[in-house]
Amino acid sequence: MKYLARTATGDPLLGGDEGYVPLGAVEPDLESVRDALPRAAAGTLADVADATADPVPAADVTFGAPLASFGKLWGIGLNYEEHAGDLDEERPTEPASFMKPSSVLTGPGGPIRLPPESQSERVTAEAELAVVMGRTCRNVDEGDVDDVIAGFLPVIDMTAEDVLQRNPRFLTRAKSYDTFLVPGAALAVLEEPLDLEPLSVRTEVNGEVRAENEIRNMLFPPAEIVSFHSDVMTLEPGDLFSTGTPGAAPIDPGDEVRAVVESIGAVDAPVTR
Repeated sequence: MKYLARTATGDPLLGGDEGYVPLGAVEPDLESVRDALPRAAAGTLADVADATADPVPAADVTFGAPLASFGKLWGIGLNYEEHAGDLDEERPTEPASFMKPSSVLTGPGGPIRLPPESQSERVTAEAELAVVMGRTCRNVDEGDVDDVIAGFLPVIDMTAEDVLQRNPRFLTRAKSYDTFLVPGAALAVLEEPLDLEPLSVRTEVNGEVRAENEIRNMLFPPAEIVSFHSDVMTLEPGDLFSTGTPGAAPIDPGDEVRAVVESIGAVDAPVTR
């Protein structure tokens, strides 16, 4: 596995088992992680072992968000049948997608800032696998999706559930408060095909597992999600799809939330108001 990341000061990095090096030390013509996304999708990123600098262990790096700015932010609701049952919702027959504004993003490590209680008294956190696009594309067949994806991230998504429960048309507002999307620090770039189906996605609050399921139990797997939406609109490098959660957990100030995607990574964030 290779990783694309950025330091807290915005310097682009390439990582591997050996640690992280400046992206320019291995790909001198690339100035940013965004520039590297097409090569990540094509599988042509150089190896950390080829760098002109010594790798630094991940524990010694202070990370920022993996991209200075993402593109379109898509979310997929009710993508695990069990979660739909928890919410008394019918199983969707097409991806139940929605979009979020860029202002929802907060850096790895958060914090997640809850809205004032006058606006929402019940916010939930949801661990999800996110897909990041690497190439501009349209009308992509499911079998070709691997050629346009740059990599994968763990993310924490949030919902103001009491707002949503008042009226389903309030979904955009319920999902769009500042800091309501926490991306992992490192974009996992696959060097060879990975079977996502048996991998688990887990929501934890204060070290307790609150929901867990395997990607194989998604109603619409990542490749179908990307293909479906590429028929709707042009997808571009940096676009992100949060592919749905196995379950949500209510959060309060002082809590610590963790999203874990097996073999891909994890991201943590404290909760404040």
